[in-house]
Amino acid sequence: MSVELMVWDEPVPISRDQARATYLAVKRTPPGADAEPDVAKELPGEVTLYPGHVLVSMDLDTMDELSAQVFTVARAHGLVCYDPQRDLVHNVAPLGVYEGMQLHTGDGMVVNDPDLGLIHDVLGTMSAQNPFVALVNFGQHFLQVSPGFELEYKEGAMVRAMVPELDEVRQSFNEYATGDRAFLSRYEWSTA
Repeated sequence: MSVELMVWDEPVPISRDQARATYLAVKRTPPGADAEPDVAKELPGEVTLYPGHVLVSMDLDTMDELSAQVFTVARAHGLVCYDPQRDLVHNVAPLGVYEGMQLHTGDGMVVNDPDLGLIHDVLGTMSAQNPFVALVNFGQHFLQVSPGFELEYKEGAMVRAMVPELDEVRQSFNEYATGDRAFLSRYEWSTA
């Protein structure tokens, strides 16, 4: 079984619905491009060119490793990347305040410098197949959540808090990514 990612240029951040519609429209057209985009030469996996779009196909076994490479190359070129398997769009901006921050999911996705919209959307994908989401600033601190909305925050000591609903988890992750620590005073934390 193979999986796909599609990259292309967008002047502003787009929603998952817009990215999905673009992906489906492009897939209905025949492949081919007048000139090979420079980005296509840098992408791993099997590359198929469409006018203004590049489709990257890869084996399920190599998906996690190659997807991380595709996300990195797309960001370096200022391109949107749509992941139809997870129904997630990786926009170029807006980003959090921590350069080099990584987004990790329990289903194997790793994204360097994730955009805030991606963080928001990924939190809605937690399930038995995706048992956690974490934002990690290696050597400094991290915030993670598991189903049931147990937040864990570590900056020195590890602390835990139960959060009642997904919207509050999303708010906490957005605050963390943007350097705001308001979430620390909003909940009752216990040491791990």
